[in-house]
Amino acid sequence: MAVIDVTDASFATDVLQADKPVLVDYWADWCGPCRQLSPIVDELSKTYGDRMIFAKLDTNTNPDVPMRQGVMALPTLQFFVAGEVVQSIQGGKTKAGLIKAIEAVLGN
Repeated sequence: MAVIDVTDASFATDVLQADKPVLVDYWADWCGPCRQLSPIVDELSKTYGDRMIFAKLDTNTNPDVPMRQGVMALPTLQFFVAGEVVQSIQGGKTKAGLIKAIEAVLGN
């Protein structure tokens, strides 16, 4: 399943009301670690996309949601289950580290 682009306007529907766990990748085009993390998130969406929604939110054009969600640094990944944040990760992560976090959220 492809990664979806989430905006301030679509966040409530796409993330908070989702029927599956959601990983939200908060990013910006000026953020080097964000650019390194992006292909890993894309790749993992192909592996886990049947069980989890993968979303990216551009913080440059969508500042409201990151402010409401307490995002203080980029990149930040937040995992939502039933509309609630169950895990938050700041900074770059390895593919293995992200797999471990995804597996934990999915209960594997």
